[in-house]
Amino acid sequence: MAALFLKRLTLQITKTENNCIRSCWGKYVVQKMAPAQPSPIASAPRPSCLTYAKAFSTEDTRDEQKKKKKDDTAFSNIGRKISERIIHVLDEQGNDLGHMHRATVIRLMDERDLRLVRRDPGAEPPKYQLLTGAQIHHERLRLRELEKAKPRPRPTLTKELTFSSNIGQRDLDTKTKQIQQWIKKNYRVQITVKKGKSAEEPESKTEDIFNQILQTMPGRATFSSKPQPIRGGKAVMCVLRPLSRRKRQCLQQLRGPQEETL
Repeated sequence: MAALFLKRLTLQITKTENNCIRSCWGKYVVQKMAPAQPSPIASAPRPSCLTYAKAFSTEDTRDEQKKKKKDDTAFSNIGRKISERIIHVLDEQGNDLGHMHRATVIRLMDERDLRLVRRDPGAEPPKYQLLTGAQIHHERLRLRELEKAKPRPRPTLTKELTFSSNIGQRDLDTKTKQIQQWIKKNYRVQITVKKGKSAEEPESKTEDIFNQILQTMPGRATFSSKPQPIRGGKAVMCVLRPLSRRKRQCLQQLRGPQEETL
């Protein structure tokens, strides 16, 4: 009897606790969903979402990293923002002032009206130089002209040409002249020769055609990819490329001065 009474008492207590929890939770949800009453002390809502959005934004972080990287490599005045305590300093004439404390460097900048630029951030300690505003301007112009004078590599284009091994000599000469013009313009030329259906055709005929074409351009072209069978042996393909200027000059010196003809 006592056990039955104790069991009923336990169930009643559990039911009462659950009702209390539901009641408290319902009041809390209603208070959160109800419109906030304007307060005379703080009428403007707190922009908490704007405060934490930047911390979770990958785009802002990447933009800041790119901007920082660009600023580190640019030739410009860093002002008083010297992150290192001890730095290696050169004056505006290029004279070595040795290792100096950043406070001393800032005092020199104020006394002589100079700016500070990075010269070698990877050195130990990092190397900086004191320059005037005019010197920084002229150095920027010089670096800009050097950047413009750098040769920009052009993309290598490939021309393709396909014909049969039964081609006549006149047609082969026409296609050879076309290949010569492409080589002269620094194009690569991919040549595919389809084997003829004649059973009497020798196996070396396609290679002889490639060699005949290459021999018309001595000192101008070479094999980038040597002849190799493709399409299950039904065709042979090779790639010709123009020789570099240095190799052409070496060949001209070995052969002696003579005019190049294509």
